[in-house]
Amino acid sequence: MALRHEPTASYHSVQDALRVLETVGRRGTGINETELARETGIATERLTTLLRMLRREAYVEQITDGAYVTGAAFARLGSADGHRQALRVTLQRTLDRLRDRVGAAVYLSRYVDGEVRVTQYADSPATPKVNEWVDFRYSAHATAVGKSLLTQLDHEGRRDHLARHRPARLTSRTITSDRLLLSKLAAQPPTAPVLDLQEYAVGTVCAAVPLTAGSTAGCLALSLPLEHAHRLRRAADTLNRSAAPMLLSLAI
Repeated sequence: MALRHEPTASYHSVQDALRVLETVGRRGTGINETELARETGIATERLTTLLRMLRREAYVEQITDGAYVTGAAFARLGSADGHRQALRVTLQRTLDRLRDRVGAAVYLSRYVDGEVRVTQYADSPATPKVNEWVDFRYSAHATAVGKSLLTQLDHEGRRDHLARHRPARLTSRTITSDRLLLSKLAAQPPTAPVLDLQEYAVGTVCAAVPLTAGSTAGCLALSLPLEHAHRLRRAADTLNRSAAPMLLSLAI
């Protein structure tokens, strides 16, 4: 199975953020924004936006003279000891903040060994997660999570998945035709959120955006009850803009 390599805006943001972190890390005593712009070649306005994100995620911090040094989150993730647990904690904090920001349950998913896996999520009594009435592993054809992951595979990878998990009708809106589904997946723009409008469950709408890290397909998703469907597009746009911190955590 191969992945489609179509860099998104989040991917480019992460590449720039990693350049900033590498530069800050080399200058252990601190480096100011002017020097960062000169050494990284990143335009000042874009650099300011990246530094704001890196400070919010605790990857960098400002010291008394305004210079930047690496922060606590970078130190945790950069250490070989306990990296997996530190990554999980960092991702969960980001998911919790995103849940509160979009007012919806949010999910982090990966495509591992040919299967859809929801690896972490953040919900609350006010933003409950979707009722998994059909195992997500067997319903990729109907969920925003599954379709987002499938769009990141090549054509043969998608066909293999659908051969192993035949599309079943879950609601009147579910696409069960392999040909139609493959056509829609191929036409999905890599920068646009994938939507599920009551295809998996009546009364629920969802959106997902890609998080391709290395050779593993991943995605960030949200779910809303149907009565909040009017918020889905705006929430999906926020989700898209918030993908960079998740990708950065996975890349460090």
